[in-house]
Amino acid sequence: MSTDTATGLVQRTSSTDSEPRPDGFTDVFRSFFDRSGMCLASLDPRVRVVEANVDFFRQFGRSSAEVCGRSFCDLLHPSVREKVEQQFGRLTEGGRTRFAEQVVGVRPGESAFTGELTGIAVHRASGQVDSIMVLVCPEKSEHDPQLLTGRKKLLTAMDARILEGVAGGVSTVQLAAMLYLSRGGVEYHVSTLLRKLKVSNRPALVSKAFSMGIFAVGSWPPRVLPGYIK
Repeated sequence: MSTDTATGLVQRTSSTDSEPRPDGFTDVFRSFFDRSGMCLASLDPRVRVVEANVDFFRQFGRSSAEVCGRSFCDLLHPSVREKVEQQFGRLTEGGRTRFAEQVVGVRPGESAFTGELTGIAVHRASGQVDSIMVLVCPEKSEHDPQLLTGRKKLLTAMDARILEGVAGGVSTVQLAAMLYLSRGGVEYHVSTLLRKLKVSNRPALVSKAFSMGIFAVGSWPPRVLPGYIK
């Protein structure tokens, strides 16, 4: 089932009170919601999860009791929350009717997954936002944490310390002093990390590491999870 099909169904639920829905439409929509194969959730205007389907709970590794009533943004990695909150703000303020954003979702046990989030505003007859439907489409790639069995051990201990420093904004000179390396030694390890994660520069290196779930969720300064260290 495509995202566009889901959007069409959601938009039909926001028809005005003077335009009654066809008999049985509610049951059809509920069947789609529960069996679409997509990760779907309904949020209130404050972005708290009101309900979600089985696929949504399974993807985030949480039960209904753990998710419902909680802010949807709590289910995302700290590195993407602010941007997603801004997108939801535009929806609830009427600045737009939908958005799409790349996100990093988090599960219990500090694992993570990447995917595309689509948010769609559902309006009342008065024009106010009644609820927000979100669709989460996980990505599948060779580096998706969801596909890494037992957290693939990608890094040496020194690589991990270098990566933590780069993510924390520590300069090459400072890293060299902290880790008893020359500046050339630090740059060598950074180059090695760029090749391992298949990126071209330091900002991309940090973003890729976050998206792969290499860093512990909510930790500052950044900390590489032990499961990724050889």
